[in-house]
Amino acid sequence: MKIGVLALQGAFYEHILTLTKLGAQAVEVRRPDELLDLAGLIIPGGESTTISRLAAEYSLDEPIRRMASAGKPIMGTCAGMILLAKNVTEDRPKTWGLMDITVRRNAFGRQVDSFETSLAVSCLEGDGFPAIFIRAPLIESVGASCEVLGALPGGQIVAVRQGKLLALAFHPELSTDPRLHDYFIKTAEGQR
Repeated sequence: MKIGVLALQGAFYEHILTLTKLGAQAVEVRRPDELLDLAGLIIPGGESTTISRLAAEYSLDEPIRRMASAGKPIMGTCAGMILLAKNVTEDRPKTWGLMDITVRRNAFGRQVDSFETSLAVSCLEGDGFPAIFIRAPLIESVGASCEVLGALPGGQIVAVRQGKLLALAFHPELSTDPRLHDYFIKTAEGQR
């Protein structure tokens, strides 16, 4: 099972470590040709404007859209979620418009306002997921084709699925809990 992680900027290495521990062949993706034989792709957290600009510069935008159109699973975490969104409340970055969600960047404040919480995620069995929020975005609204998978106690939506696309406002790769990556691998294998 070959899973790519967009490696232009951000926390891509931590995703690769988690995928590798789960037995997947994890590869760094920086060029369009590196997307061709993947079973799935992860767009990591980082700086969404920088990732968007670099993806455009390296001609990755259209190949990623084609990958989603072909039914390949894509998971976006934090900045990756912003890039998957159809709408962003700010005037940047340019997104790929793959998921029918509206996202607000840095919704929880600055770096100092980062936090971790136990989050019930409906696609996972067992206890709450240790969700780590760092300058995290928030899903302001979801379209009819999206399923909400997780929300904070105040009702703020932080995890959604649309078909084989998964968007998370937090950083599962920084946790020691591999369940969301395992869920993503199983989706790529056609088990979900």
